[in-house]
This record gives sequence, structure tokens and C-alpha cells, in this order.
Amino acid sequence: MQNLRELAKAAKIASYELAVLSGAIKNKALVSMAGSLKAKSKEILSANRKDLAKADDLPKAARERLSLNEQRIKLMADSLQAVAALKDPVGEVIEGGLRPNGLWIQKVRVPIGVVAIIYESRPNVTSDCIGLCLKSGNACILKGGSEAINTNRAIYHILKNAAVESGLHAETINFVDTAERKALTELLGLSDSIDLIIPRGGEGLINFVQKHSRIPVIKHYKGVCHTYVDRHADLRMAEAVCFNAKVQRPGVCNAMETLLVHNEASCDFLPEMIKRYVQAGVEIRGCDKTVKLAHGIRKAKEQDWSLEYLDLILSIKVVNSLDEAITHINHYGSHHSDSIITENYNNAREFLNKVDSACVYVNASTRFTDGYEFGMGAEIGISTDKLHARGPMALGELTTYKYMIFGSGQIRT
Repeated sequence: MQNLRELAKAAKIASYELAVLSGAIKNKALVSMAGSLKAKSKEILSANRKDLAKADDLPKAARERLSLNEQRIKLMADSLQAVAALKDPVGEVIEGGLRPNGLWIQKVRVPIGVVAIIYESRPNVTSDCIGLCLKSGNACILKGGSEAINTNRAIYHILKNAAVESGLHAETINFVDTAERKALTELLGLSDSIDLIIPRGGEGLINFVQKHSRIPVIKHYKGVCHTYVDRHADLRMAEAVCFNAKVQRPGVCNAMETLLVHNEASCDFLPEMIKRYVQAGVEIRGCDKTVKLAHGIRKAKEQDWSLEYLDLILSIKVVNSLDEAITHINHYGSHHSDSIITENYNNAREFLNKVDSACVYVNASTRFTDGYEFGMGAEIGISTDKLHARGPMALGELTTYKYMIFGSGQIRT
């Protein structure tokens, strides 16, 4: 088994060198890493087939998240190149000014240090996290799930070799090459070397990390995302947005899990909407009113309102007011992404202001909650915390700040 304490210490040493590395060198490494991914795609796909071969017991949505193809590898490479093209956040002066005593004080953006990312299923996370940590000046330690260990290992080796060939310290990028839970427990105790833990995955993983970590944690929690169809909605728009939010890619955290519909719009909207969902293979679990509007619908249980299905399953509830919709979202949701479909400006503003989520939409699909779609190049994940980052977590969110003070011999009296 790896000596994780020594691995973390080496990463800490590498982080000091990386923190002052020029943007040009980091960008050169990122472009080289992107090229290596595309050049060695067959190696990655071979490893991925090994993981898929032992994934028969996984749900369909989980297998879909695990599966790679040439197009997905190209997207991973494109993401690294997009990160290379972004402005380097390190060294940015956030604010500053001259004090009456002559001290010039600047608040400057700096790397966090060593970031450990613990994640499940999706191998593209390996590439995205390495790229973002590198550009933001952070050494990283990656621990993926057992279901993707061969794929993650292949991506890690390809990217690390490209980084080292570009002149980076070998311990800038690190990988925990075991699926054992005791390795995770040990990692969570290395507070002398690791500065931040970012868990991405299911509720069980998040809760375990929170309970056992001695290191600050930024949660990337489940996505119980909602769309609310207001009584002032354009129903044709609502149908297109709601279908996309559930069906386009159901196994990801920004997919809609609960559809809320105002009572006054329900009879005109739901029968056709449900018909289209059923034709697409979506299982509907509805409230009493929803069950009466269409045949063959399973009655929703209380727990359905707070479930992240990550599958072609959708809960539907008819509500009597905007306030009821907002109350439902804030009570059952995971503070991830929620949307209102409405032509009423006041209702839109009230929804935006009162829904306590990281990303709140008007007349758009929740599927856009994504670092790439937000112009960030990629993302570490979607933070559902409020400190120190919220929503898609990219370069800026992977930094902290320090104060730099310039004097001319001042002493305090």
C-alpha cells in the first residue's frame, strides 16, 4: 500500500514550487496534456473497457457516467485547452489602497496549496481536476472510486507524464492507487500536508468525508434540482425546457428530479408533458392531483421529494402558489440548481431572491449548471456549500488570498 503521509508531504513541497510558476509554463503543460489525451485515447478506452466489464451490477445511469468514448475524451482534451486559454488567477490584485500612515496594502489571490479530490464514477473528473488545480497553482491528490480505477489510473499516468515532460515537479499531480476505504480514512487525517478536501459523489461518500475529515471540506452534494412551471409560463417553452432538464442526460447532478406545476397551468400542461416523458421511458411519480391527470402514474411517497434519482425517474407535484413552490424547493431540495418558467417579471425576481440554491434560473434548463457552460473552462464540481465557494467551482474558487503590505519604515505607536 502507498505511504500516503509521504505522498502528501511531497505534494506539499511541490505546491510551493507550483505556486510561483509562471502562467506560460502552466499553459504549455496544459496544452501538452490535452494533446497526450487525444494521442493516447485508445489506451484510455482499453482501461475503461476493463472497468465496464466489472460494472454489470451498476445502475444504467452509473454505467453511463463511467463510460468513455472518443468524443468524451476529445471533450476532456478540449476542456484542458480551454483552461489553458483562461486568465491565470494567481497574483491577481483583488483590491488595494494606500493607508494614511503610508502603508500600501494589497489583497492578492494565491493558491490554496494541496487539494485532495475524492470522487466516484466519472473518469472525466480526473482530467478536469488535474487541469484546474494545475492552472490555479495547487498540487492535487486524486482518489477515485473502485468502479473507475483502471480508467482513472490511465488518465492520471498520461497527464502526469505530459506535465513532467513540460518541466513540472513530479509530485504536482498525485493519485491514490487503491480503492480501500482505509486509505480514504488516512487521507482525511493528513491535515499537516493537505489544505482542502473536495468530495464529489453520493450521499454516503459526502457524509463519510464530513464525519471523518480533520481537513476543511467543500461539499459537492447531490443535485435534487427542480423546475417550477408558473401559471404565467409559456407552456411550449416549459415543455421544451422540462424535457431537456430530465431526459437529455439524467445521470448527472444538474438533471431535474422534481417538476412543480402551478395548479392553474396543470390541466393544460401536464397531460401532454407526461405523455412525452412516458414515450421517452421516464417513470413518473406524482402527487394526488398529478395521478388524476394521467393514467398509469405511480403515487409519489414522501421520500421521493428529496431523492436524487440520477435516472429516468421524475417526481411531479401540483402546487397552488409561487410561495408553495419556493417553500417546497427550500425544504426538499439540495441547494444545487432550480428553475422557474414564467413570463411574469415579478414572479421571476421573487423566485431568484427566495430560492436558497447555488444556481437559480429563469426560463432555462438546470442542465446548464456546469463550469464549461459558465465560461470557466471546466469545474472541480458544483459546491452546495456557502463557504468558501458556491456553485460551479473553477479557477477562482481554487484560490484564497493573502495581504501584501509595502512600507517605508513605519512603526506602530
